[in-house]
Amino acid sequence: MNILANDGISESGIKKLSQKGFNVDTTKVAQNQLINYINNKQIEVLLVRSATQVNKALIDACPQLKIIGRAGVGLDNIDVATAEKKGIKIINTPTASSRSVAELAFAHILGGSRFLHQTNRDMPLDGDMRFKELKKLSTGNELKGKTLGIIGLGSIGKELAKLGIGFGMNVIAHTITDKPNEKIRLDFFDGQYLEVNIPLQTKENLLKQADFISVHVPAQKNYLIGEEEFNYIKPGAAIINTARGGVIDEVALVNALENKKIKFAGLDVFEKEPQPEVQLLMQPEMSLSPHIGGATHEAQERIGEILAEQIIKIYNV
Repeated sequence: MNILANDGISESGIKKLSQKGFNVDTTKVAQNQLINYINNKQIEVLLVRSATQVNKALIDACPQLKIIGRAGVGLDNIDVATAEKKGIKIINTPTASSRSVAELAFAHILGGSRFLHQTNRDMPLDGDMRFKELKKLSTGNELKGKTLGIIGLGSIGKELAKLGIGFGMNVIAHTITDKPNEKIRLDFFDGQYLEVNIPLQTKENLLKQADFISVHVPAQKNYLIGEEEFNYIKPGAAIINTARGGVIDEVALVNALENKKIKFAGLDVFEKEPQPEVQLLMQPEMSLSPHIGGATHEAQERIGEILAEQIIKIYNV
C-alpha cells in the first residue's frame, strides 16, 4: 500500500502509517511528472497541500488511486466531483490548523497596529540615521476596545474570536445563519471556561463598524470584498486575509490603501500564487506573509496524525 505525500507529511503521521504497513513516499514530484510517478510507483493514496493540483486529467490517468487527501481545509485544488465519480475517497483536515491560521491573522493585526511591517523594513536601512523620526512615525494603537469583525465564523474564525476577546476587543461576526449570535467557549489553563455570545451582523453592517476585518471563508467564485464593499468600510480600518486568494479584489485593495480609505492590510494569500502582483509586494501599508497560515510545528503534527488516522480507518487495518 503506497502513499505519496507530495507536499510532505509530519514524522508522527509517517510513523502511524508505517506501523500499519503503509509505505510513505515523501518525494516532491513536479506537477508535470506526477501522473507518470503515481502510475510507475503504484501509488494508491495521494496526499497534497495547496501546491499540488489534483485535476481531472491526473485523476483520469491514475486509475489505481483510492484516496486523495488534502493537508488543510479547502479542497479547491482537487477535482472532487471527478474523484467521487470514480469512487475515490476524499479526506482533509478542516480543523487541524485552525489555531495556527488564527494566530497568524492576529499577528498581522498586532504588527499593523504597531507599524511593525514598516519598521522591520526601515530599521535595517535607516535605523541608525532616522531613529527618532521612525519612532515618531510609528505611534500605533492599542487593540483593547477596538472592534474586530470576522467574516466567516468556522473553526478558524472562532479561534480568532477567542484571541480578540482575550485582548479586550469587541468581537462581531458575519456568517451564513439566521441566528442573532454565536456562542464561543474560551477554555483557560486551570480548567475553567467562559462562554461568550458573538453578535452576528450583515456583511455591510460589519464593514461599517469594524476597526479590523479578518476574512475566513472558502475559495469564492466572485470577490467577497470588492470595490463596492470598500466604500462601506469604516475609514481608517484594516483588513486581513489569511483565507484564500481571490476573496478580496486586490486592485480595489491597493486603491483603498493609496486613497487612505483603509489604514493597512495583511495578506497571507494572493490571487496569483506563487508570484503575487508586484503592486502588493511594494505597498508600504501592507503586511505580507507567503501563505504560512498552517505552517506551525503543532499544526503539521496534527495534520499528519489526522490524515494517517483517516487512511487507516478507510483501509480498516
